[in-house]
Amino acid sequence: MSEEVLTSEEDGILVVTINRPEAKNAMTKAAAEGIAAAMDRLDSDDSLRVGILTGAGGTFCSGMDLKGFLRGESPSIEGRGFGGIVQKPPEKPLIAAVEGYALAGGLELMIACDLVVANAGAKFGIPEVKRGLVAAAGGVMMLPDQIPERIAMELALTGDFIDAARAYELGLINRVTESGALAGAKELAASIVANGPLAVRVSKQVIKQSRGWPMEERYTRQTQLIAPVFISEDAREGAAAFAEKRKPNWKGK
Repeated sequence: MSEEVLTSEEDGILVVTINRPEAKNAMTKAAAEGIAAAMDRLDSDDSLRVGILTGAGGTFCSGMDLKGFLRGESPSIEGRGFGGIVQKPPEKPLIAAVEGYALAGGLELMIACDLVVANAGAKFGIPEVKRGLVAAAGGVMMLPDQIPERIAMELALTGDFIDAARAYELGLINRVTESGALAGAKELAASIVANGPLAVRVSKQVIKQSRGWPMEERYTRQTQLIAPVFISEDAREGAAAFAEKRKPNWKGK
């Protein structure tokens, strides 16, 4: 794992930290590789249930490292995209914990996550046009799926920023915290960890995939994905725990 990305785990939560505070966590090839490796670990380790992506030093990510760009470096991974996740996020839930700025590629990293917790002082934007570039790592394609198209158009064409209050109002982020975003993200993650891992994974899968399903096929396709959940050991354990008024002992199968 690159020193530009740090990981730690506790209580089923994998915290992945972009560790380039001197450069406002601008994304490099090495950092992208580190994030991709961390996502592989999240999905392959049954003891890990939720991931959190954050940045060191009070900034989430300021985007692509422009010095690296001028050297011809691409902070992308083949088949995974910018930062190692925008084209291929993990199967398990991933929460962005945003302090400071989530700009350009940093915003694109954020919107590739499933949930977002941000500090009240955070700022968001895709200012690529101010540098003669396009927010090509999902900004101009994915942002209109998450906020109204006209607002996404304004952000893309002006390059202006919005604050956490406006981002929350638009539904771009889930929670705003006056204290540390990471602490808030861990609280949200813990509420996910408490639930059945199979049900969580498939719920995410259906939400992500069903937007592209033909309307007449939605229930059929959903049934194909959720049927194994309803006959799983976890489903029986969940019902038994409810009846016995105790916490469930999930096995993930």
